Amino acid sequence: MSNRFKPKFNIKKGDTVVVIAGDDKDASKPRKVLEVFPDESRVLIEGVNIITRHTKPSARNTKGGIVKKEAAIHISNVMLWDAKKGEATKIKRTREEGKLVRISKKSGEVIK
Repeated sequence: MSNRFKPKFNIKKGDTVVVIAGDDKDASKPRKVLEVFPDESRVLIEGVNIITRHTKPSARNTKGGIVKKEAAIHISNVMLWDAKKGEATKIKRTREEGKLVRISKKSGEVIK
């Protein structure tokens, strides 16, 4: 993807989000974002989209076996969690003191 039209997302690493679509859909259970992949429009969320990997024994992992880990899901399947209201919310961006800040549309609070 070219840098000229690189998408900007309102979800960042460390944010609390809710999964609104897919197998792990639960709009009342907030989860933490582990990593964001802006080039692929995907996010890695803790405890969501668990996959199993069969690994061979190696120097690092002497046992090998079946490993369960999270896989990335599309960023459109998550919404930011508003802790003040206790529900999912959309985001608007505004400039405050020369810095771009994210503001919750439901509560009007600045998201850190």
